[in-house]
Amino acid sequence: MIFDTITLQCFIAVAETGSFTRAAERVGRTQSAISQQMTKLAALLGKPLFVKGRQFGLTPEGEIFLGYARQIFALHREALDRFTTPELEGEVRFGLPENFASVYLSEVLADFSRIHPRILLNIECDLTLNLFDRFKKKKFDLVLVKMNRPEDFPNGLDVWSEPLKWVGDPILINRKKPVPLVLSPAPCVYRASAIKALEKAGRPWRLVFSSPSYAGTVAAVKAGMGISVMPHTMIPPELQAVDASLLPKLADTHVSLLKHRADNPAINTLEEFVLKRLKH
Repeated sequence: MIFDTITLQCFIAVAETGSFTRAAERVGRTQSAISQQMTKLAALLGKPLFVKGRQFGLTPEGEIFLGYARQIFALHREALDRFTTPELEGEVRFGLPENFASVYLSEVLADFSRIHPRILLNIECDLTLNLFDRFKKKKFDLVLVKMNRPEDFPNGLDVWSEPLKWVGDPILINRKKPVPLVLSPAPCVYRASAIKALEKAGRPWRLVFSSPSYAGTVAAVKAGMGISVMPHTMIPPELQAVDASLLPKLADTHVSLLKHRADNPAINTLEEFVLKRLKH
């Protein structure tokens, strides 16, 4: 029995996103390709991996296999990175939004530290506008920020763009009442986008919960306190995007990776590592 890493990557993406569509977006493949990979994997194992029906989920066998898949894929990535990248040392000050650290990069940064033990990572999470301001003052070597002008910096890279979505229980939306909002405190790019869209459309709003924490925001929306704003790929399976007709359209979010220097091997290696993982 042989597992190829592409199939394992697709299975992990489906399990973590709870959707074949989102998994396809994460790994850069079509939804039909993902479906074919999962059918082949189930046939190879001789066990059903997903629950059939309206409620998506993993079978008990799927949950067990997910643990093995993560270990196999992580070891594969670690081996490749360890033997294709020379031993490096130094210190890198890396800043990123808390929601990106929670959703995308926690395992990535742990993998990097294990592969490059002589590179000291100093990581801080903050709101994008705070990160950007501190980056301009050279408090960070590398930052991942939600913005749209990486060209302002000679070493800036536009990582990806995706639509922002209103998220929450649509029953909370009543045209005769202010929209209850769950947002991060100012300065926050998502907060500014939400308020700007509502005010442009003449829709009243009120802030019912404010937290800089992604986990806190998800908990508040899940509890039915209000409506929030999230990038499409960051909406957790337990929450739902609001129908586009109920609230005004939001601007796309643009994610950029910025650095001051292009001649530091440790910084360049972390940049390449993060870019590779985010795009896969």
